[in-house]
Amino acid sequence: MTKKQCIAMLLAGGRGSRLGELTQYIAKPAVPYGGKYRIVDFTLSNCRNSGIDTVGILTQYHPHVLQNYIGDGKHWDLDHKNGGVTLLPPYQCELGERWYEGTAHAIFQNMRYIDSCDPEYVLVISGDHIYKMDYKIMLDQHIATGADATISVINVPWSEANRFGIMNVEDGTKRIIEFEEKPRTPKSNLASMGIYIFNWRELKRYLEKEEKNIHSSKDFGKDIIPAMLEEGRKLFAYHFNGYWKDVGTIQSYWEANMDLLSTETNPILQHPDWPVYTADSLQPPMYLDEGGELQQSLVSEGCAINGRVENSVLFYGVKVGKGAVIKDSVILPNTVIEDNALINRAVIGSDTVVEHGVKIGTAHSFGEITLIGDNKRIHKDIETKIKLNAI
Repeated sequence: MTKKQCIAMLLAGGRGSRLGELTQYIAKPAVPYGGKYRIVDFTLSNCRNSGIDTVGILTQYHPHVLQNYIGDGKHWDLDHKNGGVTLLPPYQCELGERWYEGTAHAIFQNMRYIDSCDPEYVLVISGDHIYKMDYKIMLDQHIATGADATISVINVPWSEANRFGIMNVEDGTKRIIEFEEKPRTPKSNLASMGIYIFNWRELKRYLEKEEKNIHSSKDFGKDIIPAMLEEGRKLFAYHFNGYWKDVGTIQSYWEANMDLLSTETNPILQHPDWPVYTADSLQPPMYLDEGGELQQSLVSEGCAINGRVENSVLFYGVKVGKGAVIKDSVILPNTVIEDNALINRAVIGSDTVVEHGVKIGTAHSFGEITLIGDNKRIHKDIETKIKLNAI
């Protein structure tokens, strides 16, 4: 393979257990988002738009849907012979079978792949965040500062800073002087986005060192970054000011979809010159019946609307019956909402049927988001269990 200046290693093996039934059979990056996308579309599109044409995708938890979706990468123009997309699941070796034990260990296990590309720099990214970023600008800063590692950071509300890895930087230089993992009393609100650029030779040395440490958790945030700081390596922060969402919970997943209903917070409409690519689903146009109503909603191809939809996101192939009302909700692909059903503040999984007259969710703005998984059939008897959080 021709020598590359920078390649990307995309961590896409996470389970996302806090997303409940949405990730029961698929990895978090494969979760549908925004009516027609999957979460991983954003990082893959960022790579394409940034001119990074070599992407190693590290899969582990329920990888089949994600691997089939990505395929050879052609939908993101990443199907090159000299580079392109390479799927990198765990594998057996002379030491036996080993699962990826941490973010850094996943990269360590694929050092031969990285060496085959002979890059100067390695971009490490996650496949489960929603954002648009030009990695080339981050790389330019990394080179200009002579950094050993550059970490993308974003300002978060001070009230939430204790939920993140926090970077404390030197005034005026952006040099990172301290890293705190979820501090009780944070000194700054610059949160790590889990996006790193490393000089490959330096990173390789630290990966090999951590692999020999039996007490290491083999994680970038917990081990690699602190070790580099302790040895005085040059780490710099890259300050990102755009939209970024970590959809780690049902609440944040619902919020990310609701953000699409305002031009001020919709990451897809922002920066139209930076498109988000996806694998198209071949669907007929959306149909709105004369008795159907739409208000402030995002409705995809293949939907048939005979009821009322307000402030909601409907994925492709959703059917809404007469007299049905969907409000403040996210309905995943090919789900059927039958006549006179009422859906409020809910996330309904794919290929599910909500039967005639069933009521799901609460209209209270402070209430929890109700989650219904894939391939369910919700009738009156189950409705009671839903209210009791028994399903």
